[in-house]
Amino acid sequence: MATTKRDYYDVLGIGRQANGDEIKKAYRRLAREYHPDVNKSSDAEARFKEINEAYEVLSDEQKRATYDRFGHAGAQGGLGDFGFGFNDIFEEFFGGFAGMRSAAARRAPRRGADLRYDLTITFEEAVFGVEKDIQVTRPEACPKCQGSGAEPGTTPVRCSTCNGTGEVRRVQQSILGSFVNVTTCPACHGEGETVGFPCTQCRGTKYVRATRSINVKIPAGVDSGTQIRLAGEGEPGERGGPPGNLYVVLDVSPHAYFRRRDDNILLELGVNVAQAALGDEVPVPTLDGDEKLAIPPGTQTGKVFRLRNKGVPHLRTGGRGDQLVVIDVMVPTNLTADQKRLFKDLAKTLGKEVIPQREKTFLDKLKDVFSL
Repeated sequence: MATTKRDYYDVLGIGRQANGDEIKKAYRRLAREYHPDVNKSSDAEARFKEINEAYEVLSDEQKRATYDRFGHAGAQGGLGDFGFGFNDIFEEFFGGFAGMRSAAARRAPRRGADLRYDLTITFEEAVFGVEKDIQVTRPEACPKCQGSGAEPGTTPVRCSTCNGTGEVRRVQQSILGSFVNVTTCPACHGEGETVGFPCTQCRGTKYVRATRSINVKIPAGVDSGTQIRLAGEGEPGERGGPPGNLYVVLDVSPHAYFRRRDDNILLELGVNVAQAALGDEVPVPTLDGDEKLAIPPGTQTGKVFRLRNKGVPHLRTGGRGDQLVVIDVMVPTNLTADQKRLFKDLAKTLGKEVIPQREKTFLDKLKDVFSL
């Protein structure tokens, strides 16, 4: 005697106006309930097949329309495509594969973290180089337990939770069968061993913070933002891994009157009207001491003189940049009676004709200097 098929809507326990989301939700609930690996009743397998058959038809718009019109006679049989992604179920049960990596990878040697130290130096120190002793505080292996985390006289023991593997495996049942879920051991945090008697100095952490004096050799020609790498002076590695590096990042303080443009040094030099008009030989300060500079007669504001090899040493190629001296003719503001008389006599000889400025202004020339 043939068995009469139940109405597919009744099988899923939904109304005929149910939308796709309601159908899918009902299917997933019933599939979890009647999956043979979960439900051990005698009719579980038959019910599970019936649920899948109903879902196959009702989740497909074309098959559903045919079923609504012709019933079981017009429906397409078979399990076919369930119409939902494998990841939907897997994510629901296990949260995907995220975080799953082997115990060997977790316990592999790991390089220590890099450290950064910001150091301020003077303009002269940046130009000529200097050695500095800096104080760096960083974690180091505990001197009492030698980095084991265990009180001297005791040793770490194999973790009883994971039996030294560093991971815990649990078999879980789902509507798709059995899955092995691998997670980091919560007792030893993946180390594979636990400390029964923690070191009293580091409290079982294996590290203590210590301040060390480290010598830094700063080469000539550095500038703000230059990084000096001190290999192996960072945080210690884990499980025998190498230590990280220490990066010393430089900040150069501004000078009172020197300015830097690449490897050239700029200096604005003020001369009086007489020096500019008649010419003179004046001392010019440089980082190497005063240098004599000949000012030719008729020198104008903005005139640039170049002192060769008085700039910043080239950091990698050797040699030095230049010092550029920008002239600024200073107009006196507080004249004595004799000076006023002399200027008046000079004014009579120069006349009062106004000559339009044809050359670049001082600001324009200064911009040109900075672009050199």
